[in-house]
Amino acid sequence: MKTTNKLKTTTKFIVILLSTIILSSCAKIFYTPDAYSLAREHKAMAILPPSVSIAAHKKLDAEAIIEQQKTESKNFQEEMYSWMLKRKMQGNIMPEIQDVETTNAILKKEGYPETPYTPGELCEILNVDGVMGSNFSLIKPMSEGAAVALGLLVGFYGATNEVTVSLDLRDCSNKKLIWNYSHKYSGGIGSSPSRLVDALMRHASKKMPYMQQVN
Repeated sequence: MKTTNKLKTTTKFIVILLSTIILSSCAKIFYTPDAYSLAREHKAMAILPPSVSIAAHKKLDAEAIIEQQKTESKNFQEEMYSWMLKRKMQGNIMPEIQDVETTNAILKKEGYPETPYTPGELCEILNVDGVMGSNFSLIKPMSEGAAVALGLLVGFYGATNEVTVSLDLRDCSNKKLIWNYSHKYSGGIGSSPSRLVDALMRHASKKMPYMQQVN
């Protein structure tokens, strides 16, 4: 019995270790030499609505996929805001984080995203010192209802969902990219926007200029 438990513990440790190695090796991080000094000057930042793409499926029309992409974008944005707000409350992030409802309302009035704007223009529209953008490329929806519906429709129910994610932070005063993080994440049917964002932000934040420390 002791041998069995020891084997299970060892196996679990190996799986966790391999997962960490895979995540670390896939991650690509870029930041400018002045990223941290510029980020320290930011008083307020905004999280832009993520750009989300979902792989096309024969039994789903283009309009349905577009609606799912909008849903996932809002889910990811809200999860990122919640994650960063929690760290803000813990004293780990210095700038104020603009409420996503405020961000989205301002952008909607300006016709975004239908009307394209440069990152510098978005900075001025939102009146912040820094903006965080993101891109999520999904094989299937991550929201529970949409994922189950798609599984019943096209037999994709238990398949692993591969997600390619890219985050970037831009300084508004200099209108330039100061930090970028990208990697590929894989998860099963249990994956969700909250779980993905938590895993993503925990790893990405280790090199994010805003972070004072990571718990």
